[in-house]
Amino acid sequence: MIKVMHVITTLGPAGAETMLCRIASGMDGTRFENEVVSLTGILDLAERMQEIGVRVRTLGMRTGMPNPLLVMRLAQWIRQSKPDVIHTWMYHANLIGALAARLAGNVPVVWGIHHSALDPRVDKWRTLLVNQACALLSREFPARIVCCSEAALLIHKRLRYAAEKMEVIPNGFDLEQVKPSASARVSVREELGIPGNAPVIGMAARFHPHKDHRNFVRAAELLCKQIPDVHFLLCGMDISWQNSQLAGWIELAGIRERCHLLGQRGDVSRLFAAMDIATTASRSEAFPVVVGEAMACGTPCVVTDVGDSAMIVDQTGVVVAPGNPDALAGAWRKLIDAGPEVRRRLGLAARQRVEQNFALPAIVDRYQAIYARLAAKRLESVPSPSLSECAR
Repeated sequence: MIKVMHVITTLGPAGAETMLCRIASGMDGTRFENEVVSLTGILDLAERMQEIGVRVRTLGMRTGMPNPLLVMRLAQWIRQSKPDVIHTWMYHANLIGALAARLAGNVPVVWGIHHSALDPRVDKWRTLLVNQACALLSREFPARIVCCSEAALLIHKRLRYAAEKMEVIPNGFDLEQVKPSASARVSVREELGIPGNAPVIGMAARFHPHKDHRNFVRAAELLCKQIPDVHFLLCGMDISWQNSQLAGWIELAGIRERCHLLGQRGDVSRLFAAMDIATTASRSEAFPVVVGEAMACGTPCVVTDVGDSAMIVDQTGVVVAPGNPDALAGAWRKLIDAGPEVRRRLGLAARQRVEQNFALPAIVDRYQAIYARLAAKRLESVPSPSLSECAR
């Protein structure tokens, strides 16, 4: 049995955290045992992990406040748990996990990179500093570096990460769990009071400058002037009318009656299946999980050309420049004007693309191959006991 310890910054409801849950749930339980350590106490997904038999612990680290004593505690947990491989997820966990693994006795570490470009105007200076530290340490500390997108790989090579250790494993999707649903279109519209024939455009994203909800609202204002009966469905962390900044943008645009702010939802795939068009408005992404989920639900996507978004949708959707609300509104209008039959065909092609390129079992197999290879290499490096030691 190969034991894998996953160290992640949080277990909040975001892309990398969701992928950790999917990878752990899809792994071969006869060959692998997983446990998870969250650096912080944000544990939204902990219950889901525990349901599949994965032990979850938290170091209780305060956000933005690294604590050397907690690095020592993590090293102690590693010595006690004796994992064969440690997989760290995102910058802070990469740095802290690698330091703790070295203190605990050189357990092989796989770094996970789930960012593309960082922006000093948006990202915290601590994150930028940790990223720079990881680049300097990448030749010494990790055994492998896995990027979730080709864009992330290219950017981190430019940042002088150890290129010879890097590879891309894209995000994967459970096609039994995330799939089209004819009933969702009816039930979601009934739930939200949306007329059955009204076009619905939706975006699932936390409220963050990288997701550029301002761009979305500006595009929505433009489209409403052309198609007055269109509705917009938004969900994610801090996507509510209590968010004064977001609500203010919507009020100023005069489209409050057309916008549905749903906050965090546990039925995002149902929402995607109910939409006519799923979209991003982002100025920065690596591999947006929501795009693959929407495609798996048979919903055509309009995406901004950031990270691997254009590669993911390929010919099954529309790609526009980031930060351009006119282009975004124009792409939405193009798909609405094309009619339901064209959107249906695009949606079928989108799901087929996910099946062929991003199905979860194939993605899990690639991670398992890395874990098995590193565990075997570590076992080979452990000296065998001498005859005299065996005699004792």
